[in-house]
Amino acid sequence: MTSTSAHSEGAELGRYLRARRTQTSPEHAGLTVGTGIRRTPGLRREELATLAGISIDYYVRLERGKENRPSPAVLDSLARALHMDDQEHQHLRELAARAARYVSEPPPAPSRTVGPHLKLLLESLRPNPAYVISRSMDMLAWNPGGLALYAGLEDWPAKHRNLARYLFLHPAAPNLFPDWDRQITACVARLRAVAGTAPDAPDLTNLVGELLLKSPDFARLWERYEVTGRKPAQKTFQHPGVGTLTLTSQSMQLEGTPGQRIGVYTAEPGTPDHDALLLLDMTAPALAPHRDAPHTST
Repeated sequence: MTSTSAHSEGAELGRYLRARRTQTSPEHAGLTVGTGIRRTPGLRREELATLAGISIDYYVRLERGKENRPSPAVLDSLARALHMDDQEHQHLRELAARAARYVSEPPPAPSRTVGPHLKLLLESLRPNPAYVISRSMDMLAWNPGGLALYAGLEDWPAKHRNLARYLFLHPAAPNLFPDWDRQITACVARLRAVAGTAPDAPDLTNLVGELLLKSPDFARLWERYEVTGRKPAQKTFQHPGVGTLTLTSQSMQLEGTPGQRIGVYTAEPGTPDHDALLLLDMTAPALAPHRDAPHTST
């Protein structure tokens, strides 16, 4: 492994440990804190090292990216000391695994091609809004409601349609989501989880670089280095075309693709939310002109 590659990968592991350490309070870690003023947010390095049963010098080397091969036992001890959940613990293991192996050059961006069978699947899901996104949240293909649900996204060129970019940079996004703060927090955490294990991938670095430059909110959340998995959830949209609707969302990994996922929104038939979906599907061509079949970006 070259020293440059090793340091780069080790630095990502160190950044993650530092972020988790500074966001873990001594009380949460089970420490008794005196009355004096603490100048360090969260745990001190020596406190975490003690809790994890490792030397302070070794932990400092980990956090500074100079140690790239922590043992599984060390990783497990750090995860316990930092009260990581299963997703955070797994992310720590993946960062350590990447730091320990040679990476000769940045991997190429994954293909944006969406297979014909997936386009057919999107069409068959109507009137439920559905789309295919890449690992970096580029919208690659959609049915009419899938695009129209994100009000104003159809105004952007197909290659620029990205759900993270939409949340942070489109003026309609904060009005579309009543819980916009929660949506952007979850969005950054998902991108962090992906980018942590592929930090040099051009599709991710280009998007992150753009959002760091253009969005202070993104930069603030990115610095926190939180990671999370994808879970089914309900989302409420205050849509300018069809009114307020609350939908159940589901995201699924697509087999045989380079990290592509399908996202689908549903509502119980016979409810006002389902009626709104029907209206969205019927009016989508008017809301998104010149975006005809096969509804896929190039």
